Amino acid sequence: MIDVSLLQDSLPRLIEGAKVSLQIAALGCGIGLTFGSLLGILHSGSQAILRILVSLYVTLFRGTPMLVQIAFMYFVLPEIGIAIPAFWTAVIAIGLNSSAYISQIVRSGISSVGKGQIEAGRVLGLNNRDIMRYIVLPQALRVVIPALGNEFVTLIKDSSLASTIGVAELTKEGSIIRSQTFDVVTTYFGVALMYLIMTTTLSMAVNFLERRMSRHVKH
Repeated sequence: MIDVSLLQDSLPRLIEGAKVSLQIAALGCGIGLTFGSLLGILHSGSQAILRILVSLYVTLFRGTPMLVQIAFMYFVLPEIGIAIPAFWTAVIAIGLNSSAYISQIVRSGISSVGKGQIEAGRVLGLNNRDIMRYIVLPQALRVVIPALGNEFVTLIKDSSLASTIGVAELTKEGSIIRSQTFDVVTTYFGVALMYLIMTTTLSMAVNFLERRMSRHVKH
């Protein structure tokens, strides 16, 4: 059974852990969106060597578990003189992993824009950078919002992997509370509820943004 009094007593610690989880997810999202967008643009370009390098990057990060990537950065990099605090190790690893997925989302969005519009931009005298900035990316963004939203929701859940290197995020706080109270059911019910609130709220925000943009396009 759920111990309501224990859940209430644990709530402040769970909230603090949730804040750390959101920080990791938000910072990782920033890295993933920035770097992933750049990779997606390069992958859609005409330079074969750049496309090959991006493909190798995507294959590496999508083909290995994020947990292994976090462990590699935290335990292996210090062996060659690169020591990163646990919090930032989680942020960077999650961000780099996310960038591989976002690059393919952005690439698919770019591919969805009709070639006729690109040719029209060239007729108007726009260079490739301006065509990408003013014609392709605005339309691609509208197309990929649902997929980006799903990726960001995934990042919130993936932030739980930071607990494996000692970061006091939501899952780690739950583990500490469980070890102190020995109440597994109540503790992890509270943890799961916090994750559900965060992911549901973000999903609703993404759906609202998608509807707003779709309504704008219709008019």
